[in-house]
Amino acid sequence: MESTNPFGRSVSRRSVLQGASALGTAALLGPLGAGRAAAQPKQGGTLRLGLAHGSTTDTLDPGILEQVFTQVHAQCRHNQLTEILPDGSLTGEVAESWEASPDATTWTFKIRDGLTFHSGKTVTPDDVIASINYHRGEDSTSVAKPIVASVTDLAADGSNVVVTLENGNADFATLMADYHIAIMPGIDGRIDPASSDGCGPFVHQEWEPGVRAYVTRNPNYWKEGKPYFDAVEILSIVDPAARQNAVVSGEVDVIDRVDLQTVGLLQRAPGILVLATSGTEHYGFPMDTRAAPFSDNNVRQALKYAIDRQELVDKILFGYGEVGNDHPIGRSNRYFAADLEQHAYDPDKAKFYLKEAGLDTLAVDIHVADAAFAGCVNSALLYSEKAAAGGITLNVVREPNDGFWSNVWMVKPWSATYWGGRPTEDWMFSTTYARGAPWNETFWDNDRFNELLVMGRAELDEEKRREIYFEMQDLVSNQGGIVIPMFGQYVMAHSERIAHPDQVSALWTLDGFRAVERWWFA
Repeated sequence: MESTNPFGRSVSRRSVLQGASALGTAALLGPLGAGRAAAQPKQGGTLRLGLAHGSTTDTLDPGILEQVFTQVHAQCRHNQLTEILPDGSLTGEVAESWEASPDATTWTFKIRDGLTFHSGKTVTPDDVIASINYHRGEDSTSVAKPIVASVTDLAADGSNVVVTLENGNADFATLMADYHIAIMPGIDGRIDPASSDGCGPFVHQEWEPGVRAYVTRNPNYWKEGKPYFDAVEILSIVDPAARQNAVVSGEVDVIDRVDLQTVGLLQRAPGILVLATSGTEHYGFPMDTRAAPFSDNNVRQALKYAIDRQELVDKILFGYGEVGNDHPIGRSNRYFAADLEQHAYDPDKAKFYLKEAGLDTLAVDIHVADAAFAGCVNSALLYSEKAAAGGITLNVVREPNDGFWSNVWMVKPWSATYWGGRPTEDWMFSTTYARGAPWNETFWDNDRFNELLVMGRAELDEEKRREIYFEMQDLVSNQGGIVIPMFGQYVMAHSERIAHPDQVSALWTLDGFRAVERWWFA
């Protein structure tokens, strides 16, 4: 059985189940803005990153990384079993290769020879097992827990790790590229999540949570010639104006989350290049579906028809994105439900659903901060203006940026969020919408959805799998507890001294968090 992926290449199911496969699930686009790409990378220099993220509650624990500051810092220190390349293909990292049984319930990963941790310890299959086990079990607090929940057994077999699953999972090798599942040294079958030791491209040196991180080149890194930088300094610069001033003045070399209101000015700044990539990043307003009035799906539907999505794309994203349909699957995903009816601004429908809920009007608080996404507060204000025509009063509560992710998100009944998305439907749904998932930010629990989640994961027939994921998108869109008005592009800026490959991953920002390893000074 073969299928065609978004790049037009024919991809057999066998190639997906064996090492170095091409993903049919990620149509990751290259840079839309100008960028400097050099033919021959060279080593040297200290990369200084100015990131729109960081909190005093940040941690080294790979299982609970929740924003870009910690995610990039972790990617400096760690490798995973597999790696998703900028073109969407899957290659081995700690795993040199892999094989799956015909029903995709048994996976055998061959661990690469000669890998060492920064401490000098050799990477072994036992380390891999300990690293995966950290995310398993009832006591695990890892957000990666749902994607390894089906693992029933892990065993070392010479240089191999054999993974047995409760049900078949055709995406399992891809899931092992999750940045949370860092391969770390095991001691008596356990990893120390507070340890900075890893086998990644850089060695941990200094770290002040939510402020600064500093790492230096790993001289024993297994990828020939990489990393190119001698060191990386990561700085938290949450304020967008300060962040852009930092790159223009040369205080930093690269920034993420360019302020789209001033992107035109930044493009005209001498020596600065703007880089935009399109993928699965999306912005939303999640509700706690356990709490009134959000426990009533009619109220949730009313709120979904009370927002002008195109207005937000135009005024908040300045055209750097597209409208969303209240589910997290983007147009670049393999099973995107293009035919699903689009939720559009319709105050009459909002009033209709309020009446279905037994209400004439509705007044609710929405807790927001620009720490959630650039323009979040203004998005909520625009939402509030348009919702009024549907009989809905939105009280926009501005929360502090610092501590937003620990004090507001998944704490207040209705707040804001952003997601980089995931390369597969199962990965995204398992992380954020599955029953009991640590990052199920809407606390949504839908029996049919959870049944389909298991079915889709094990289904190897292409058309049947497509039908399953279409229905799941419909369920989230029309019964779920999140308003997702828009998908955005990752818009970054960097000094003209920075060079990068022609194709830059849009899986997540900063080349899938791997700019630290893939980019260099021209």
